[in-house]
Amino acid sequence: MEYFPTIVGLLVAIVVVTILLRSVRVIRQQQVGLVERLGKFRRKLEPGPHLLIPVIDSVRYTMDMREVVVPFPPQGVITEDNLMVSIDSVIYFQVVDPVRAAYEAQNYIQAIEQLTMTTLRNIIGGLDLEQTLTSREEINQKLRAVLDEATGKWGIKVNRVELRAIEPPATIRDAMEKGARAERDKRAAILTAEGQRQSMILSASGDREASILRAQGERESAVLRAQADRQSSMLRAEGEAQAITTTFAAIHAGKPSQSLLAYQYMRMLPNLARGESNKVWIIPSELNDALKGLGNIAGRAVGAEASNDAEPDDEGEFSAPKRVDVFAEIEQQKAQDAAQSERSVQQAIAEAEKLEGRRAARLVTERGNAITTGVTDPASEAVPVESPEQEPNPAG
Repeated sequence: MEYFPTIVGLLVAIVVVTILLRSVRVIRQQQVGLVERLGKFRRKLEPGPHLLIPVIDSVRYTMDMREVVVPFPPQGVITEDNLMVSIDSVIYFQVVDPVRAAYEAQNYIQAIEQLTMTTLRNIIGGLDLEQTLTSREEINQKLRAVLDEATGKWGIKVNRVELRAIEPPATIRDAMEKGARAERDKRAAILTAEGQRQSMILSASGDREASILRAQGERESAVLRAQADRQSSMLRAEGEAQAITTTFAAIHAGKPSQSLLAYQYMRMLPNLARGESNKVWIIPSELNDALKGLGNIAGRAVGAEASNDAEPDDEGEFSAPKRVDVFAEIEQQKAQDAAQSERSVQQAIAEAEKLEGRRAARLVTERGNAITTGVTDPASEAVPVESPEQEPNPAG
């Protein structure tokens, strides 16, 4: 009995400490506590320490005010063309009114999940498979609008709704892959055929231009060869003519007698018979005349002193043919080619000046129109207008 007051005092102290501990409640940051007094909502507790009436007041709910991410398992949905697709979704929501979230819905997460499932079925049911696969953003917006409107009375705001995956049946995936592969093969075949067509066109065009250039080159080469042959023949003929003229003039200037010609003819006979292929040597009929001429040489030599007044036969004066100056003709041809080239250059310069004059006139007209309308074209200001009177540099 001596220890009874001590035990009672300890029990009273423990009860007092327990009551004090239960009367102090600390709420963490981004959380809100809902206090009920005797089973009825009394007030909200903001973050920080708070004093409660023991036994009478109690914190019934502690609501997290941060944004919550809730992934929902894949759900089977039937499209408009009677195909089953599996959709995996994620919802981002936030509690904006903790009192309504605690007392308006028994389990708001489960309620959002069921609402998401029914809404997806309604939206996907009005779309075919192709639209379902290509209209993901549109589906997200429609689903968010429906969920936000329905969860507003629960004190919850749906911020985002994302469809993570839309999986069609395996057979449909195989068919889609085959169709995509066929489409890619078709595009590749079209591009290959187009490339081959362009290559053949370019090759044919190149062959055509090469043939034309080759033909033009052969024509010019043939013309140049013909001109070279003509000029070479003329040069050879001129040389032979001059040689013959010189020889003939020297012979006539020397006025040879018949005996001298016969003597020269007799000197050439051994050369005629010297050939290795000569098996038979036929004496020409002119040999008799040559021998007669040689016989007359002696008679004329004897009577040379007695007949000093005798004069050789004079068959008349010789006149040389007119000489053809081939070098002058070549120089004349070069001058004609240079004049033709100069005319071509002058014509190209004139055409360039005409085009530059048109461009300058167009720029002046555009600048006048811009000044009239009050709008200045930066491109027209950046390009200087050259005077038509300025002569272009042919070398440029």
